Parts: sequence; structure tokens; C-alpha cells
Amino acid sequence: MGITNSNKVLSADRMDCDGSLRVTLALTAAPDIITNPTDIALVLDRSGSMTGAPLASMKTGAKTFIDIIAEATGGTAAGEIGSGSHIGIVSFADTAVQNTQMITSVDTLKNAVDALTAGGNTNHADAFTKAVELFDPSSANAKVIVMFTDGNTTTGAPPAPVAAAARAQGVIIYCIGLVGSDGVDVNTLDEWATDPSASHVAVTPDAAELEELFAELAANISKTGATNIVINEKVTSDFVITSILNPSVGTATMLDSTSLRWNIAQLGVTSPESATLEFFVRHVGQNPGTKLVNESIEYTDAEGNLVVFPEPTVSVECDVVVNPESCPVPADLTVDGCSDSVVVDLGDTYLESLGRIIQMDVTVKNVCPGKRVALAVLLSEVDESGMEYQRGMKAITIPAHNFPTCRDVLVKCIKFVVPESLDVSGGSTQVMCNPRNFKVRFIAHNIDTDFRCCESVLTL
Repeated sequence: MGITNSNKVLSADRMDCDGSLRVTLALTAAPDIITNPTDIALVLDRSGSMTGAPLASMKTGAKTFIDIIAEATGGTAAGEIGSGSHIGIVSFADTAVQNTQMITSVDTLKNAVDALTAGGNTNHADAFTKAVELFDPSSANAKVIVMFTDGNTTTGAPPAPVAAAARAQGVIIYCIGLVGSDGVDVNTLDEWATDPSASHVAVTPDAAELEELFAELAANISKTGATNIVINEKVTSDFVITSILNPSVGTATMLDSTSLRWNIAQLGVTSPESATLEFFVRHVGQNPGTKLVNESIEYTDAEGNLVVFPEPTVSVECDVVVNPESCPVPADLTVDGCSDSVVVDLGDTYLESLGRIIQMDVTVKNVCPGKRVALAVLLSEVDESGMEYQRGMKAITIPAHNFPTCRDVLVKCIKFVVPESLDVSGGSTQVMCNPRNFKVRFIAHNIDTDFRCCESVLTL
């Protein structure tokens, strides 16, 4: 099944020009068996050579196998194999017995395994025959036989032709061999199993390892969703990555200020599994607008899953800036290398009066789109007794903005020149650079309005 979901989410759909937001990458993978239901015939050797520890270890391994398949198929808490898959139990000695049909009840399957007792010869041909008979020919499910044995055939027909006939019908055969008193023939298991034998045959001389072999086989049958995942994320030049949180699965590394890499060894091994990565970005662009955060995001894994992440956008709102007064035009001046001094005539400039320049910024709140604003700035100076003296007034027209909502407008660099000869802050002491006290008042009003006077109506 592979990757079942991929997502990319931003923590906000709007942000300030120098703001930050959280980006969340999410990935979910599930074993292949969830979308490709499989019917599994678990064929277990209960011949006399299995008496004692081998039988006990086999039962433990078989029940572990059942649990893993149940979990991989999204089985319920009540112990059901899910997603349309089934398991059936066949055991064999002198002859083979169908201990269960193809069912989903985990408890019933485990009880059938626990009830097995050892004794008798080894009839592999009948075991294959009874296993094939469990499958429903009309079912579209994949069909798998898991043959466990600890010895060679000692009774019944030759099993190789029966196994070959099963493979010809599309049945996949796995073999697990325990080197017991009969000395299981690995070459024979290779002959029965589906090619390649390296991934379909496992043999151990130690009964204690059977549980691990059954578990590995169950994982192989269910098929991990994805392995060796690499995700390369690169944000656009309008953003920088400021920090990365530890992902829920795998590791993440910042490659540079605009890119990162997320590595996940495996995801969705025995059941559906999700992984998330959170990182923070800051807007460093100068212009407002609706922007993509990621420039590119590349995904690869060992299974070749094709994964596409969404491309969410964020609306960046930068302050409206008005500069009502331009700075003086500069005069060009060049100083030659190794010159200690330079004399240059830069033309004339006019001194209105000796004084100070007061430059101020003001933010006009909640200016709605399409509305020009008239702004009045009144400057006064305050003497020691609290009396105010007018020092200037400016009227400024703020052009309309076209943002979709009302917003603040920053008016920058409003300048007043205050002559020193008018200094009243210092009382009778008139000295150069005396501290001076001022008050500033702002009056702002919309120029554009829908208001109209009512027409006069003449009545008698």
C-alpha cells in the first residue's frame, strides 16, 4: 500500500511582513496487506519429532505470526484480522487436518495452535493438499502458504509435485525449517518454496529462534509501507528556516537557511503509522502578497512510492509606508585616492534660519481600502509656565491603499525646522542647544466618503 497520506499545513493563513509561522509536514504509511487482502494457510508440523521444546517454540512463533498479521491489517481490539484478509490452520503428521477454515478470529486461531499435540510420521504432500483446499477459488485475495516443518517426508506421496501445482495456481509458498532429529533438507524446502528462495525460505537449528523467524516472515508478507524515506524541503527566497523540532519519527537536519532534509528508516511496518515534522520559518521579503512557502519538496523511498505534498500559501501583509517629504537632492562628490583633503564647490544652498530639525513618524490606525486620508500635524513649544506657542502646521494627503481589509498606515519622516531665535523653553536663558519642550497634535480624517446631504424639500 505504501504511503497513504501526505500533507503540509501552515499554522496561519496570514502573517506580518517580518512575522513567523509553523510548518507541519505529515506522512502516513501502511503495510501493503491493507489494500491487498491476503489469505494465509499456516501449515504446522506436529510429527513425533516435534515433541517437547520444538512444539512449544513453534506454537509461540505461530501465535506471534497471527498477532503481527492482525496488527498489520488494522485488526480490531477484539482480536480480528482486518482489511479482508484471513488465516487458516492446517496441521500434519501421518495425515493432514484442517484445524480451522479461512477465518479472522485471532482467539480461534490461537486456540487451534495451542491444541496441537505431537506424534506420528511426516506427510508433506497431504499438508500441501489440505492447505490449497482452504482457499476460495473465486476470491481475489492473494493466496499464501506458510509451511513449517522440522524433518523430511516419511510417509505419503512426493510433496514436490503438489507444491508445484499450488505455485502454478498463483499460491505463494514460504518455508520455515527447524533442523530437528530428522535433519530437514534445505534443498527440498528451496524446491517447494516460491523463488527466490533467499526471501521465501528460512532455517534454524535452534527452536528458540522460531518466534523471530515467524515474526520476520509475517512482516515480509504484510510488506512495510515505505523504507529509506528521504524528504528534501526548500523554502522560497522570501522565507528563512529559523528552527526545526525533533520529528515524531526519523531525524531532520537543516542544510542551510532555506532547506532541510528529513530521513525515516521505515514507516508502516506492522500497522498504519504516521510521522510529523514541524519547523518554523520567518518572512524576510520586502513585498506583501499571497506567497508559497516552499519552493520545492522532493520525496524518495526504496519502494518507489510517488508522493505529492500540498502547496499551501500565506497572505503576507507589509505596512503601508508613506513618505510625504522627499530628502534634499544630493550633490555628487569624488575624492581621489591618497588625498588628505579636498576642496570642492557644491553650489548654493539657502539657510532659512538657525534652528533644529524635528523629524517624526506617526501611524494612522484602521485606514480602510480605497480611502484617502487628510492628516494635519500641529507643533507647539511650551514655556516654563505651560504656555504654548505655535511652531508650525503641516497638512498631508495619504494616498489610498488597496489591501482587502482596513489596516494601519505608517507615515514617515514628517519634518519641522524650529528656529533657535524662537526658543521659549529656557525662559530668560537663551543659549545655543538649550533643551526645548514641544507638543505635537495629529488630526486625521477620511477625504473620500459616501456621505451626501439630503435634498431640500419645499413644503407648504
